[in-house]
Amino acid sequence: MAGNDTELDFRKLYDGFHSPVTGIDCGLKCAPHNPSRKPFCCDICHAVPVAYRPEWDYLREHTRLWHKWRGNECPEEPCNPMELLNQTPYHLFLLACKGPAFCEREYRAVSCRQFPFFPYITSDFRFIGMTYDWDFTGKCWVISHLEQVTSAYRQEFVRTFDRLFSTWLEDLDSYALLSTETRDHYAALNRRFPLLHRNGRNYLVSPKTEKLTSVKANALKKFSPFNE
Repeated sequence: MAGNDTELDFRKLYDGFHSPVTGIDCGLKCAPHNPSRKPFCCDICHAVPVAYRPEWDYLREHTRLWHKWRGNECPEEPCNPMELLNQTPYHLFLLACKGPAFCEREYRAVSCRQFPFFPYITSDFRFIGMTYDWDFTGKCWVISHLEQVTSAYRQEFVRTFDRLFSTWLEDLDSYALLSTETRDHYAALNRRFPLLHRNGRNYLVSPKTEKLTSVKANALKKFSPFNE
């Protein structure tokens, strides 16, 4: 593993990445569209959280909120359990929690805090901002309302992943691979995708050339059922 695990204090990391994504409780926007009536991001049947290995050590020492994901906790898992396990990088653990009714916000994993976003890495390995997981376009209200994402959240997101990438190069590699998959996905659709840049502006990214075109967040594509 690259870096030194002891250099990362997860309590400090969490305290520096604590701002809500938006100024409202966006879970109230998506939960009515989930048969379980839970926010999709907090429903293990739709999104399986991960934790860095030393993050899991920190969490299990300080809270009983989390346990290792077993792969049999829903009538229908979000994907094949063995496939998901095989796709999970070595430096991460799959986790499950007790659910939103028992959430301890101070002990949310980084993967909970970043949802639905991930760090976007260019083909020349530059971390330039964040984009969203396209699998959740019809489930996550925020994806259709990027203008609601606060400046504080964006700044904390960037600072957090700057810190993580400086500690674990393999994490940068993982997100570089995901970013490549994102470009391939949108290239097949012949469509640009949004980027919330670390400079505070918003862009559409050409998946083939990586050209950035400035755009207003409220002009970005909205998705049903959140396209009101």
